[in-house]
Amino acid sequence: MKIRKATISDVPRLIDLLHQVNMVHHRLRPDLFKPNTTKYSETDLCDLLMSDTSPIFVYEDVRVVGYAFCSLREVSNDMLLNDNKTLYVDDLCVDESVRGAHVGKALFDHVRQYAHAVGCSSITLNVWAGNEAAIAFYEKMGMHVKKTEMEYLL
Repeated sequence: MKIRKATISDVPRLIDLLHQVNMVHHRLRPDLFKPNTTKYSETDLCDLLMSDTSPIFVYEDVRVVGYAFCSLREVSNDMLLNDNKTLYVDDLCVDESVRGAHVGKALFDHVRQYAHAVGCSSITLNVWAGNEAAIAFYEKMGMHVKKTEMEYLL
């Protein structure tokens, strides 16, 4: 088992895992998410891999079985908000075949260590309402609700 930064050679596997995440979201909200697609293209992933502020970490055990897409976000000299540096987890995925084997916890622990090392005061992320497994996982990791986005469907 090894957690490391993703490389260009990981892109095909990242695309496979992104499909799994998309289908979770599509099943949950087919009104919003198209089936059988991904959030990022191969070109998008290559661009992200070159970024200093958007690390992608992968969990490798013979092959890549999980990832955490992250993004450093800073507030500085804002009229309303205090200065703040946060690590936003844009996406965290564990391959369906190894869920329950603590891959997600290992990735989250790595993200937590990275955030601390680069001077972040918090880790933030979004979870879709109804994704009870993800909500339970993040609560188990010590996260709590920061704000709630609401909608009224017409």
